[in-house]
Amino acid sequence: MAKARRKPFEIAGNSIPAGTRTTFELPIPDLYIHTDLSMPVHVVHGRKDGPAMFLSGAIHGDEIMGVEIIRRVLMSKRLANLRGTLIAVPVVNMFGFISQSRYLPDRRDLNRCFPGSGTGSIASRLAHVFISEIVTHCDYGIDLHTAAVNRENLPQVRANMEDEDANMLARAFGLPGVLSSGLIEGSLRKAAMDENVKVIVYEAGEALRFDETAIRGGVHGVHRVLQRLGMLSKRERPAKRKLREPTVALGSRWVRAPQSGIHRSMSGLGINVKKGDTLGWIADPLGENSTPVLALQSGIIIGRSNLPLVTEGEALFHIATFEGPDEQIARQIDNVEAALDNVSEELLMNEPPIV
Repeated sequence: MAKARRKPFEIAGNSIPAGTRTTFELPIPDLYIHTDLSMPVHVVHGRKDGPAMFLSGAIHGDEIMGVEIIRRVLMSKRLANLRGTLIAVPVVNMFGFISQSRYLPDRRDLNRCFPGSGTGSIASRLAHVFISEIVTHCDYGIDLHTAAVNRENLPQVRANMEDEDANMLARAFGLPGVLSSGLIEGSLRKAAMDENVKVIVYEAGEALRFDETAIRGGVHGVHRVLQRLGMLSKRERPAKRKLREPTVALGSRWVRAPQSGIHRSMSGLGINVKKGDTLGWIADPLGENSTPVLALQSGIIIGRSNLPLVTEGEALFHIATFEGPDEQIARQIDNVEAALDNVSEELLMNEPPIV
């Protein structure tokens, strides 16, 4: 007797048959110039049973790297044999994306407004739409971010490592370092966890910029998570360089400017530093009152400010402390970046389907 065909995927009033993919527009509040606005959603509903996972980008409207990562994932021919369901939302904060701003028109941070309300502010309403129409249909999620404007992040995964499923997703992503990060009230991760949907965050690069290594790292990581969940088969061709088991950061801390002035950075992302090391110098425009910027702890620089003009107290370097020797983590970071640089577009985007 023939096996019954998998049921269609029902979402936001749309019915997607098994073995098909479709894009639909999720209505959100209109613009004040009498123009309709919507949130584009693409759904790939596999022929075979499996988990449902969402990919989200541009929750902060100027963090555009996630949009490109999702575009490349959706172009992959490997999705032809997807098991389960993938829901891709490349631009969640359409208002901020249009204005190239982190925030919404009411100056709220969308990632502090979840789960939102259907009768609240514009940020609250947008958060409510995303939770009720997207997140509640899923088992897992990957939220794609970059650093804020004028800052840059080393490719990294952030997750609540105390949760077994989130821990599994973070390790599967394939980066050498994972930052164990608690759940912040109002964040997408916290609201999703309340719905029993496990979410990790990929942080890489800077706002309003593309970084090819960070993009490839994101695409590669999403593929690895889909493989770990059984939604994609493993590649027939083994990787030339296997990634080691990731190391979890015990914590992180920002080094802040000891005075206002012009900052001359001496330290880049991924650098291993010791407590007391000089990371840069700050002086006034005349070169007087020069003050060193000192590392407050040993670890790896995972984020930094790129703007030379600083005000006293401004965050300059983000240092994470890992389990195990920092030198080993730094070497792993170098190896992973080299490996990702060598990953071809053909491999990531046009890989033949695998049965």
